[in-house]
Amino acid sequence: MQKLDLTGIKNIVFDLGGVIITLERAEAVRRFREAGLKNAEELLDAYHQKGIFLKLEEGKLTKEEFYDALREEAGRDIPAEVIDNAWMGFLKEVPEYKLEMLETLRKNYKIYLLSNTNPVIMDWAKSPAFSSQRKSINCFFDKIYASYQIGCTKPAPEIFAFMLADAGIVPSETLFIDDGIANIEMGKKLGMKTYLARNGEDFRYIFS
Repeated sequence: MQKLDLTGIKNIVFDLGGVIITLERAEAVRRFREAGLKNAEELLDAYHQKGIFLKLEEGKLTKEEFYDALREEAGRDIPAEVIDNAWMGFLKEVPEYKLEMLETLRKNYKIYLLSNTNPVIMDWAKSPAFSSQRKSINCFFDKIYASYQIGCTKPAPEIFAFMLADAGIVPSETLFIDDGIANIEMGKKLGMKTYLARNGEDFRYIFS
């Protein structure tokens, strides 16, 4: 294991699920099935959602519209809190050392989040429940870019273009860390330095 050459790097862009948060897809699938969604295995993907789940991440459905669409798909009335709990099944842990890493990196770099995510997850992340320090996710990043707010998901070049333009950052001065190979390939294509992380990996060594 070797650290990356970060010469000239001024910005670091992180993915959320699988990079900062350790994911447990099987638990989310189990909870959605238990709630009544028989095809949860098909719709819930570790890297890119499908069907109504993708529409939620793309901002084509509001949270309330997603609840209704899920109830229709399942053919039963599912309470909102049960749906929220199923989403939270994805979240295995938020390692404290990764949050400390972000705080340390912010002393020398601009730190951004670029995530395919949805308002259920982000409502939780933006609350004190996100960390053991009772700090919300906003405390750890200079700016957060969420797919459902931008209107498209990675690896579409449009979501990267939006972030680069809005943050005013230069791709060649930017390190992009993601757990999806398609997302990493797009980052490379756009001129960013990249690192493909594994779900739950301690990749702090790349900065040491």
